[in-house]
Amino acid sequence: MILSKLSKAIKRQLKLGVCIFLTLSLLVLSGCQNSKAPASKNGEPIKLTLWHGINPPPNRDVFQTLTDKFNKTHSNIKVEPIYIGQPDQQLPKILTAIVGNAPPDLLWNVPTIAGKLADMGAIQPLENWLNKSPQKAEIYPALFESMELGGHIWSVPLATNNAAIFYRPSLFKAAGITEVPQNWAQLKQAARSLTRDTNGDGRPDQHGIVLSLGKGEWTVFTWLPFMFSAGGDFKAETTKSSVPQIDSPGSRAALELWRDLLTEGSAILSAPERGYELDNFIAGKVAMQITGPWTLAQLQQSAIDYAVMPIPILKSRAAVVGGENLFLMKTSPEREKAAKEFLEYVVGEEFQTAWALGTGYLPINLKSRQSQTYQNFVEKTPVLKVFLEQMNWARSRPIISGYSRVSENLGRAIEATLLGRNPQDALKEAQDRLTLTLDIAKD
Repeated sequence: MILSKLSKAIKRQLKLGVCIFLTLSLLVLSGCQNSKAPASKNGEPIKLTLWHGINPPPNRDVFQTLTDKFNKTHSNIKVEPIYIGQPDQQLPKILTAIVGNAPPDLLWNVPTIAGKLADMGAIQPLENWLNKSPQKAEIYPALFESMELGGHIWSVPLATNNAAIFYRPSLFKAAGITEVPQNWAQLKQAARSLTRDTNGDGRPDQHGIVLSLGKGEWTVFTWLPFMFSAGGDFKAETTKSSVPQIDSPGSRAALELWRDLLTEGSAILSAPERGYELDNFIAGKVAMQITGPWTLAQLQQSAIDYAVMPIPILKSRAAVVGGENLFLMKTSPEREKAAKEFLEYVVGEEFQTAWALGTGYLPINLKSRQSQTYQNFVEKTPVLKVFLEQMNWARSRPIISGYSRVSENLGRAIEATLLGRNPQDALKEAQDRLTLTLDIAKD
């Protein structure tokens, strides 16, 4: 009874908040595009908008170039990419646009947003189109887990990746480390050896590794491989429960590893919610950083030495499927048909090969991955072999409707631990909070 009243009160507050936010935001959003624009008239192309958060900026340039190529070869369609911030920043804009009936035609975002968008009736299922497309057989099979929910395909991958540990070989050599860490104990020892006072002022100015501080999805994404390696999972505690279990021995072990690296002084924290920035790694202030192949262009431009190692193991090899998918928003039959032509182009071999060569992302298209052009690229960029190999055991994050709450509460537990909280207490509090919020959402 109490939960029911609390649920109604929360819903009333949410509705009021959305109305206020909508009033303030639609003026800005309407300047970006008009989803009610008519289909092609008098020979003019159908103009489609695509909201995205592609980063770093050089990758945006690659995407723009490939989109321009599509526009030149499709005179009846013009796709306009619009950068609207990183995925963690996009959700309020997306929800406001949906409520105000002013969505983009296509949306670039992490696959885990699928459940929420499907529940809102904001996206079109794609299985009927994809089942008729020859491109379906060319999509890397492991990626369908991030596309499918409730018997429908809700998105298609634009690109894929996973996270590993980049390291500076010159700093390893200076510290006397001849082999890269294979397990957690070796990782901790290497981080200790790499933490050094190089200028003689009595304080370390070089640390072994940088850990992502924050409660956003980036922090969760870089931490999850350690949870999976320790045997953690998102399965409900009992068959009668639908609440994902984030408080588990595997979760605790992964939090304790990060806490130990920090308390031993061999790790430093990133700026809040900016764990993807490479400044300290490039400057040599840290010797290791968890990130992915999308950073290759930036690292190559920096002209530093770097190499990549797989995520060290506790119980088993682990990696998490990364990358973003494209969602077809509900607009009009004419616009949706035009948008599917762009989706067909994106998942095809030509786009995927060019995107992979230009950004370091892994191609989602099997023909692209097997092409001589891409194989030559891998030979010239051997660090990619680590990410390609990790895809053999990489796991997708759940795309259930409640994943945002799962990620938020897990992120809060990670952040609290890095700021000094006991991991066991942080996880218990996060689990209790998750259970309460999901129970309220079901009322």
